[in-house]
Amino acid sequence: MTSAVPESGLNSSPNPSTNDGWTRPGVILVATDLTELDRLMPFAFQQASETGARLVLLHVLAAGEGIAVDSIGMPYYDPSGASELAARTLEPWCAEARAYCVTCKAYVREGNASQQILAAVKQFQADRILLGTRSRGRLGKLLIGSVAEHILRSVDIPVMTVGPEAYPPSASESQSDPNRQIVLHATTLKETSRRSAALACQVAASQKAKLILLHVLPPMDEMERKGLPTGLDSAAIHELRLLAAETGTGCCTTIEPRVVHGNPSIEILAEAAESRANQIVLGATMRSAFENLTLERTIYRVLAHARCPVLTLRDPAPEPIEADTVRMIVNG
Repeated sequence: MTSAVPESGLNSSPNPSTNDGWTRPGVILVATDLTELDRLMPFAFQQASETGARLVLLHVLAAGEGIAVDSIGMPYYDPSGASELAARTLEPWCAEARAYCVTCKAYVREGNASQQILAAVKQFQADRILLGTRSRGRLGKLLIGSVAEHILRSVDIPVMTVGPEAYPPSASESQSDPNRQIVLHATTLKETSRRSAALACQVAASQKAKLILLHVLPPMDEMERKGLPTGLDSAAIHELRLLAAETGTGCCTTIEPRVVHGNPSIEILAEAAESRANQIVLGATMRSAFENLTLERTIYRVLAHARCPVLTLRDPAPEPIEADTVRMIVNG
């Protein structure tokens, strides 16, 4: 179900809730475990070429990665050898980056992967992180990996993930319709999600892309049983139109609000596939570790199965509730 909002002709300044570096990063940190470089680097080259960013490639030696075996089969710890091997793996990609006129440097470090990535974000003043993710067994659809999860929850800059099913469009696909660019932003319509909506709008504008604002409602029969209006009669479509007008003020792009009914992760992935979205933008909601383990998180399902890159931005923490307000809630 759709309702189109005409292209904004405003030339006002960008939405103050976004950062210019988020849409036109000066530094993109590419954190890699070396297994996904063939899938990850084409997106890194594309983004760096479009924005003029320089690339910083980072591989963190995990525990046990520096274990080697001597001539008689005895294992021994050889971190320098593992570091040299990783550096040799990364260097050809830096050489290829130079062919795109992109500045690129590679670094290999040892220690806790999450901590080293966060330290590199500060050291190189990265504006964006690019990560590859892998599905790990049956739980991989829910737990995309402790490193990726920790990064998503810890940084206040956009994180782009390239899942196992995401590949850049082929040359024939790009040539068939070079001007067809779609950015899909799935929103909860909560106040804290306004920032990721503004980011999605700016990303779409920078790519001269159409922005689809999507909100997933509960199943239609469930809402009808409760006597709630559905589809284009729902309150959500009104809120989406307001959000489109609000975010459209800060960027010149076509915005189309859409509401659908069903399971959020399934509907987001279906909409992205149907519209052939070039990118999905999501707000990452803060949750406890227990909730991450016990709830089927929408974001992790999308990261695991999206056929395009997914850009996430951590939602700001909600304002703390005053003590008097807490007492009022408790006392009814």
